[in-house]
Amino acid sequence: MLKKIIIFCSMIVLTIGFSFPVSAKESNGYYTITEIQDWGPAITQVIVELRKPVPTDSIDEETFSVHVTRSDNRLAESLLEEGNRDVTNAYVADKNGNPAKEMGKYAVLELAIGPDQTLGAPMNYMGLNEWIETDYTFTQQQAIETPYGELTDLEITTFKGDTKKAVEDFDMNSGTFAGVDMSYASYTPEKDKQDNPLVIWLHGGGEGGTDPTIPLSANKAVSFASDSVQDYYDGAYVLVPQAPTRWMHGESGGADGTSIYTEPLMELIEEFVAEHDDIDTDRIYIGGASNGGYMTLVMTRDYPEYFAAAFPVCEGLNDSIISDQDITDLAKTPTWFITAENDPTLDPTENTIPTYERMSEVEGADVHMTLFDGVFDTSGIYTNEDGTPYEYNGHWSWIYVYNDEVPGLFEWMADQEA
Repeated sequence: MLKKIIIFCSMIVLTIGFSFPVSAKESNGYYTITEIQDWGPAITQVIVELRKPVPTDSIDEETFSVHVTRSDNRLAESLLEEGNRDVTNAYVADKNGNPAKEMGKYAVLELAIGPDQTLGAPMNYMGLNEWIETDYTFTQQQAIETPYGELTDLEITTFKGDTKKAVEDFDMNSGTFAGVDMSYASYTPEKDKQDNPLVIWLHGGGEGGTDPTIPLSANKAVSFASDSVQDYYDGAYVLVPQAPTRWMHGESGGADGTSIYTEPLMELIEEFVAEHDDIDTDRIYIGGASNGGYMTLVMTRDYPEYFAAAFPVCEGLNDSIISDQDITDLAKTPTWFITAENDPTLDPTENTIPTYERMSEVEGADVHMTLFDGVFDTSGIYTNEDGTPYEYNGHWSWIYVYNDEVPGLFEWMADQEA
């Protein structure tokens, strides 16, 4: 009996006196968090499974290296790029990414992002935007100290899921409208005892297809469901239809002033309104960017007085193909144009400006225009080396709309009734 007690005590001393490595290579995985930025979607965080509980002070920005490969399967050579991403913050968390109080089995790694940091982009533009494969490898660089020993040798490569913040506030649907299959996303405000307006947003040329998360994400259309925008309307429905190809797909094949989607889009809108009896039919607003700006004007021209207001952004309906009768019909809908003077894609001197001027001459027309010098970061986060604000492509004036930086736009729109 004495011999057994001595052996047992020796084992306790040995366990207390020395740490031992714990390896968890076999089953750990990671989850990505995607957030929509001014330039599009970015993977801003990852949640890494540790499997073992670790103290909150046991990891930092140097604990893991983060390597990513980006691949687009539309290409014969699918690999776009690969490299290491910078970790800007790290903390122990629960499975939902919330900071742990004392111990946790997960680590959250916050990653550097920016408009030129393409390694963080889960989407790629090749005429059309598409979600792509982003494969991560997390390699442990320093031991994690725990009460039961060191956690070491972690190499984590198993992807277990993605959360697209704000996108998940929308419902994704599809249907057949005037014989055309179309997908769409929609947002429903909190139920109240009043009727709610409807905001319709038409995407740009790169977001056509059958996945409505793309027009929500590629250009930050999720912002129409944000508290700051919703507050203007005391809650509004948001409808984001998706063209199978491009809104500017005219009857002749090009941007000829028509669209093969005019009737299908109108049928989709009417069905959506009919399915939601608390939509205020006197407050249906329509807007869109680039291709969607073109389609906005096609809709207000072909359905005058249906919409309470329109807000075309960097629109592409060339003024040379707009007749005087078209101008009269367009002027029946209160309209606010937004564009940038240096737009290299759709020259505002051929599109927005002359159309605005002609509509302004119609008696009683309620027409406005905001013309920006260019498109610049206003957050103060993204700057050039000399400290001046980062400048985006001049075509991207939709950024100002999404960020509620077109002075007076949403206040004016919320006051309009058909």
